[in-house]
Amino acid sequence: MATRTTGTSRADLIADTALALLAERGMRGLTHRAVDERAGLPQGSTSNYARTRQSLLEAAVRRLAERETRALAPGELPAPGAAPDSGPADGAKALVAGLALALHRYLTRHRELLVCRYELALEATRRPELREFFDATGRQFREPLTALMTAAGSTEPERHTLSLVAWCEGLMFSCAAGSYSRSVPSEEELRTGFAELLRGMLGPEWAVPR
Repeated sequence: MATRTTGTSRADLIADTALALLAERGMRGLTHRAVDERAGLPQGSTSNYARTRQSLLEAAVRRLAERETRALAPGELPAPGAAPDSGPADGAKALVAGLALALHRYLTRHRELLVCRYELALEATRRPELREFFDATGRQFREPLTALMTAAGSTEPERHTLSLVAWCEGLMFSCAAGSYSRSVPSEEELRTGFAELLRGMLGPEWAVPR
């Protein structure tokens, strides 16, 4: 998870290694010394980059957001406000398909990132300074969803975004660390779930044809 590749900066290597340690050992296993050892860096390298534990955690949160952005590939979702020539039903189908594809890929290929997310989220409940940073970083995911919900016709896009995020978060936790860890839903099952959720929030016209 933290293997150096051509073009990887030392800052990225340190942050990736911090994430690898979080996934494997939990919050107690993340130390400056452990990052140096795992990354194969001279002792003190991580301290020079992130002098405090807070700064090391912030680097991990920042890198997690970057990697989650790539994993979720928001570019595969229809652009907010885009109106497909073939009608709203195809727009609904495209949105559901994009959400299902992104979530399925995350659950099947990047589950270690989910473990890191939960470790950092729990730590943020105990560190107000990290909570503020964690929440600010998370807005980059919520705001595009709010725009999509607005474009889809939601009359309460903020509330509906919360419902959509809560549904996704609950499913991700169940599949990554909960009682469904061995039962990741298929992409088709996720499409059905998203269609049901959006139909309940946005009305019967959001019945997505198969």
